[in-house]
Amino acid sequence: MGSGSSVNVNYKYSLQKSENAFKAAVLIQQWYRRYVARLEMRRRCTWRIFQSIEYACEQDQIKLHNFFSYLMEQFTPSSSKERDFISRMFITGESYKEAELEKYCDYESIEVPDSYTGPHLSFPLLPDHATALLEAFKQKQQLHARYVLNLLHETRKHLKQLPNISHVSTCYSEEVTVCGDLHGQLDDLFLIFYKNGLPSPSKSYVFNGDFVDRGKQSLEILLILFTFLLIYPKEVHLNRGNHEDHMVNLRYGFTKEVMQKYKVHGKKILRMFHNVFCWLPLATLIDQKVLILHGGISDTTDLDMLEKIQRDKFISVLRMKKRKESNRKVEMWNVNGESKSEADAAGNEAAPRLSLQPQPAQAPSTANRLEFSKWLRQTVQEQIDTCRRLVDISESEPEELTYSSMVSLKYGDEPCWTHQEEWQQILNILWSDPMPQEGCRANKVRGGGCYFGPDVTEKFLEKYNLQFLIRSHECKQEGYEFCHRRKVLTIFSASNYYEIGSNRGAYVKLGPDLVPHFVQYQANKAAHTLTMTQRISRVEESAFRALREKLFAHTSALISAFKAYDEDNTGRITLSNWATALESVLRLGLPWRMLRPQLVRSTEDGMLEYKSWLDDLAMEQRSQEHIQSSLLEVIYRNRSNLETIFRIIDRDHSGLISFEEFQQTWKLFSSHMNIELTDDGINDLVRSIDFNKDGNIDFNEFLEAFRLVRQCQA
Repeated sequence: MGSGSSVNVNYKYSLQKSENAFKAAVLIQQWYRRYVARLEMRRRCTWRIFQSIEYACEQDQIKLHNFFSYLMEQFTPSSSKERDFISRMFITGESYKEAELEKYCDYESIEVPDSYTGPHLSFPLLPDHATALLEAFKQKQQLHARYVLNLLHETRKHLKQLPNISHVSTCYSEEVTVCGDLHGQLDDLFLIFYKNGLPSPSKSYVFNGDFVDRGKQSLEILLILFTFLLIYPKEVHLNRGNHEDHMVNLRYGFTKEVMQKYKVHGKKILRMFHNVFCWLPLATLIDQKVLILHGGISDTTDLDMLEKIQRDKFISVLRMKKRKESNRKVEMWNVNGESKSEADAAGNEAAPRLSLQPQPAQAPSTANRLEFSKWLRQTVQEQIDTCRRLVDISESEPEELTYSSMVSLKYGDEPCWTHQEEWQQILNILWSDPMPQEGCRANKVRGGGCYFGPDVTEKFLEKYNLQFLIRSHECKQEGYEFCHRRKVLTIFSASNYYEIGSNRGAYVKLGPDLVPHFVQYQANKAAHTLTMTQRISRVEESAFRALREKLFAHTSALISAFKAYDEDNTGRITLSNWATALESVLRLGLPWRMLRPQLVRSTEDGMLEYKSWLDDLAMEQRSQEHIQSSLLEVIYRNRSNLETIFRIIDRDHSGLISFEEFQQTWKLFSSHMNIELTDDGINDLVRSIDFNKDGNIDFNEFLEAFRLVRQCQA
């Protein structure tokens, strides 16, 4: 009996021990699942912040271009000199005829000095040239300007022979590798070649646009791709992306990069790049079954039309929608500055200017700098706000051909217009994004293109007998993502796009069976050493830093929005009203209540003291730059636009604005805004901005003048 009792006790003890272990395992599992869920929530919020800010910047760029285009349409030049200046405002080297462009970018006249130790190119190119170029760029060497221009010249000649839609077959190679956005990240391209092999007769590549901007080595990426394109024209295929656009390059870095790396011949190189961009094919078709394009499609995408479009007409697809003006005649010029309107037949009768507001009073004397600054700031701001309201019109309004699209045409002896449908086709395939909902609607988040649903994809694939689409244009955490029942594949090849550890890069390989095989990677070695928690924390910190800067840049508007909920002027509002006010001002579509713990340190009884909260934001920014808070706010909000405007005025991309360039641009503004300012007044204004008195205006002087006007107004 005693022995039986002992066995029974041991059994109960073992059972109890197993039960406790099981409960502990369940608790650990539940804790881990909650932990992973919290990390995933943090990751998604961080991702949402980055994408919202990125798309808001793209929207600002399109609106800024629309605003300038609108000004150009209302301006009536008083002389051929002014007409030539305005004609050059948004035109690059593509406006040159063939012979003129070759003469302007004459690479043969550029000598390579004996002291040059970089790579040498001779044409026709050989695989050894590509290998030497890769090694040189790994060693941070620079290709001589003569070879750059020669390469661009040969690339342009080759691209001109290609159709709008390239055709690739897997019968001639073992597989086709498709790469997405690279955005100037050369290390990602090196890693792709290391993992997958260099282009060769048995290794075909399709690079799906957005080679440039944001990263610091866009130039090197293009030179490498163009070199392989010329060596293996049947195995290397390049599609145009929305960043292969000279207006986008002004804002996102490629223009600045070229001018910094090639200070002497940078203008010629940049002009040739822009010409090459508009000759890039629009899409690639693999085995007549897989269509590769940069952005996406719409419910009106027509491959037959895309194949017939004269693609080089579209230097920039950024342009405005214009409402009809029955009482206004807009004089049009071709790229050579010759009138194409009724003015030719009507003699010297000028087209009337559009008056948006009542004629203001005579401008105050420039001798009284404070009074003049206040008047100038108020007048300009009122007119700019009016223009912005006019160009940001409803999608339902009929669209017409605009001046900015007309001056984008290449040849002066051809009709300086293009069909609205053609422009819309290209805009949609470069700028569109897929959405989970049915239908097709305007992409107001980016400001261009459309959102297309699974039903649009299904109809498009059925119409053209396709299996699926491959597109890029959107950063994905894993480097790729399927949607629309695996009929749309997004591929993105720039790893660590937002921050180190933010995302993987990827490329996809297709064999004769057209089954996609993915390869993912991280080009930055530091990303491999981080744990999941460290990686998310690092990316999260970067995202919230960018978001706080965005909030600070809109301090004035936020105060007004908060006061609307603070009727008793207590300085406190509910957190619900705080979230509503933030979204009404920033329009980023973010889950503000979920983000509150990271943005608001403390609350009392569910109420937020918004003034002290905004003061905390200001302290963070002032710790980085010792500038008056109100001025810093304005600079944070407007710096990108100001820098873009500066580069537009700086037509020779020298980094300096000449007095003549500034005077002509100011005439454009003052004419449109009905500001009565004499030539002497403009000259005084120019000289006052030239702080170091060197006869030119650099960006720091431009920015400083902007700050001083704000100070005078305050």
